[in-house]
This record gives sequence, structure tokens and C-alpha cells, in this order.
Amino acid sequence: MLSLTPQEWTAVALSLRVALVSTVAALPLGIAIALLLARKQFWGKALIDGLVHLPLVLPPVVTGYLLLITLGRKAPVGAFLAEHFGIVFSFRWTGAALACGVMAFPLMVRAIRLSIEAVDRRLEDAAATLGASPLWNFATVTLPLALPGVVAGMMLAFARALGEFGATITFVSNIPGETQTISAAIYTLTQVPEGDSAALGLVVIALLISLAALMASEWLARRANARLHGI
Repeated sequence: MLSLTPQEWTAVALSLRVALVSTVAALPLGIAIALLLARKQFWGKALIDGLVHLPLVLPPVVTGYLLLITLGRKAPVGAFLAEHFGIVFSFRWTGAALACGVMAFPLMVRAIRLSIEAVDRRLEDAAATLGASPLWNFATVTLPLALPGVVAGMMLAFARALGEFGATITFVSNIPGETQTISAAIYTLTQVPEGDSAALGLVVIALLISLAALMASEWLARRANARLHGI
């Protein structure tokens, strides 16, 4: 069952690479947006919250198509990035990472936001009275206390990115060795005669990786909680 071809192992490696890059790249923005939604009250907050969570309710193909008409080689933003900075997303593995990051972003923000909202504001106020700047206060008080939520958000985003299919295949297609992730490889194998065995092998690997990510999330969150409480 796990006797896969080199091309199929390439799809596994590419999926891990795409999921890891999308998670790490989205983390700073995810923390910033989560902090903004958790701590600030402003006009248009509901709109921003809705836009952040929109990929959860839109069909993934729609999200991929929106990325394509925005960041494709002939799209306004995509053409500008390609011409002036040499940055190309469409039909590249970096585009797959972008699509996966967009789809996973709501889960990351949600987990981090809930964790920040659970932080006792009195601790932040105490640090402020001792002269801590807002940035230092966040880095030394808020973020460490919210660390379990940050870890959970990262792992959820990683697992979501690992299984992304619709947005990815719409934006970057299904190119072996370049954009063919586990999900795309499974889809391809189900369309060819006698491809079920190899597809099942990839399914098992995807299940094992996702399960490992979720278990790691739980373990890391417990470790972070234990360290915060001095256990």
C-alpha cells in the first residue's frame, strides 16, 4: 500500500513543503489580525472579520479563481509583481502555498484570537504601569499567555493546508513535480485505471501526517500551558 512511485513521494514532499511555508508565512499576519479583532473596537470591524472568515464559507474553487484573476500572470496585480519584482505565483509551488495559506488563514486567526481574548487584561495593565511599551507588553505578557492558542492555530492551519485541493488546483493547476500536492495526486490517480491502490497509499500517508499534526498540536499546547503555570 505504501509502495509509492518517486513522483508520488514528490507529491508528499511538496505537500509538506507547501503546508509548512504557508503556515509560517501566514503566522505574523495571523497574529496581527487576531490581536486587532480581539483588542480593538472600530468601524468596519465586522466587515474585516467577515473577510477573514470568507474562505471558510466560499467554495474553494471560487477562492482559487479569485486568486487567479488577481495574481495570475495576466492579471493586474500578478503582472505588476512579475514585471517589477519577478514574483510569479500562478502555476508555481509558491502559488500553491499562497492558496493553502488563504484557505487555512481563518482557522489560524480564530484560534489565536480566542486565546488572546482569554488573557487577563489586568496583567497587561500591570505591565503598562511598570513602564512597558505596548509592543513590549504584547511580546512579554500577551503573546506568552496566548501561546497555546498560537500553537493550536499553527497546527490547524498546517493540517488544513495539507489537505487543500479546490483553490490550489484552480490557481496553480496540477503539474507533477511543481504544483501536484497529495490531494491533487490522489485525484489524478482516481481518474486512471488501476490507480486505486496508489491513491489509497497516499490517503493513508495523508491521514498519518494530519493525525500527527493534530497530536503534536495537543502536546505542544499542553507543554505551553504547563510552562506558563510552572508545572
